[in-house]
Amino acid sequence: MSRVTAAVLADSSTLIGRSIRLGRRSIDTVITSILLPLMLMALFVYVFGGALDPGGDYIDYVVPGIILLCVGFGAASTAVPVSADMTGGMIDRLRSMPIAGSAVLTGHVVASVARNAISTVIVVAAAVLMGFRPDAGPVEWLAMTGLLAAYVLALSWLAAALGIVARSAESANAVGFFMLFVPYLSSAFVPTDTMPAGLRAISDHQPVTPIIETARGLLTGTEIGSSGWIAVAWCTGLLVTSVVLAGMMYRRRTAA
Repeated sequence: MSRVTAAVLADSSTLIGRSIRLGRRSIDTVITSILLPLMLMALFVYVFGGALDPGGDYIDYVVPGIILLCVGFGAASTAVPVSADMTGGMIDRLRSMPIAGSAVLTGHVVASVARNAISTVIVVAAAVLMGFRPDAGPVEWLAMTGLLAAYVLALSWLAAALGIVARSAESANAVGFFMLFVPYLSSAFVPTDTMPAGLRAISDHQPVTPIIETARGLLTGTEIGSSGWIAVAWCTGLLVTSVVLAGMMYRRRTAA
C-alpha cells in the first residue's frame, strides 16, 4: 500500500468517526428516520390494511416498501451535514490541513450507511412484531443486504452532491422531502396496475419500483422477473453518476 493510499484511508477513517459522532448528536434526524417509517407502517397495516387486503396479508406486501422508504429518507438526510460543512467554515479549515478532499464526503456517506443499517434493523424487527413473516433464506437475506447497501450508497452520494450546492442546511433539508415522496409513486403501497395509465407509466419507469419488487421477491418469495437486473442497473447507474457528480461539485466549490 502506497503512502498516499494509506494517508487517504487514515483521513477517511478520521472523518467517518467525526460524521458518526455528529449523527449521534442529531437526535431529531435519528428519531425521524426511525419513527416516521414505523408510524407509516402502523398506519398502512392497521388503518388501511383491512381495506386494501381483507385477507390480512397486506403487511407482507407493504413492509419492503416501508424499508425502502426508511433507508431513502435516512440517506437523503446526508445532504444536511454536508451543506453545514460547506457553509459553516469546516471545509475552509480542512483545506488548510493535509487532508484528502474526498475523505470529507466519504465520511458523511459511510456514516449514512451505518445509520441506515441500524434503522433498518429496527424497522424490520418492528414489522415482525406486527406480523410480518418473511420466508427468505440466508442467500436471500444476503442479496437483500447487498441491494439495500447499493441503494443507500447511491442515494447518500446523490444527497451529498445536492448538499454541496445547497446554500444552507435548511434548503438541503428539502432534499429529504423529495426523496421521501418518490416511493409513493411506486409499487410500495399498492400494485402499479391499480393506478391510472399516466401514473402507472411513471411508477413503472422510475428506480424505486424495480428495487421494491426485487426486495419483495427476496423477502416474501414473489416473482422478481426482470426487476432484479433493472434494480441493479439503476443502483449502479445512480451510484456512479452520484459519485462523479459529487466529486465535480466539491472540486468546483472548493477551487476558489
